Amino acid sequence: MIAILKYNAGNIKSVENAVKRLGFKCVVTDNENEIRNAEKVIIPGVGEAGSAMNYLKKYNLDTLIKSLIQPVLGICLGQQLMCSFTEEGNTECLRIFETQVKKFPPKELVPHMGWNNLQNIKGNLFKNINENDNLYFVHSYYCEISENTTATCDYILPFSASMQKNNFYATQFHPEKSSLIGEQILKNFLSL
Repeated sequence: MIAILKYNAGNIKSVENAVKRLGFKCVVTDNENEIRNAEKVIIPGVGEAGSAMNYLKKYNLDTLIKSLIQPVLGICLGQQLMCSFTEEGNTECLRIFETQVKKFPPKELVPHMGWNNLQNIKGNLFKNINENDNLYFVHSYYCEISENTTATCDYILPFSASMQKNNFYATQFHPEKSSLIGEQILKNFLSL
């Protein structure tokens, strides 16, 4: 069973539908036992970091997530929450990745919304994925490049499009909205 974390964020239904299309059973939950006993955990999300972290703390999900030993995937806001700190609401995050999340410099083209390509890809999330493949992004904040970066993207400046540390994986892009390339990345994660 795949646990999709319910934590006061949007876009959960599209992740649930994508997982089911790939033939995996899943449950949307904030229940500790269901999360702890899941084969994999996905933290999807579109939303605001401060209110999302408040929900995680209120239900002790912040501590639970950091203790998980199965593969965990954070998507978009999920990736940002895995970092140490975000400028969005000056929010302390989960500190899985010792990386800062910053707001893109003011430009008329923020948020970064639409298709963009990946560079410097590495790691098992990207099996059967090619350098410069396009994926779908929508975000106004970005994760700095760090030792945990497994793919980069360039929009105004280079940033972490994907990260990994031990059993924790994360993508700034939305694999569930990224056609066949995103489906392959999601399948790679679910097959770990």
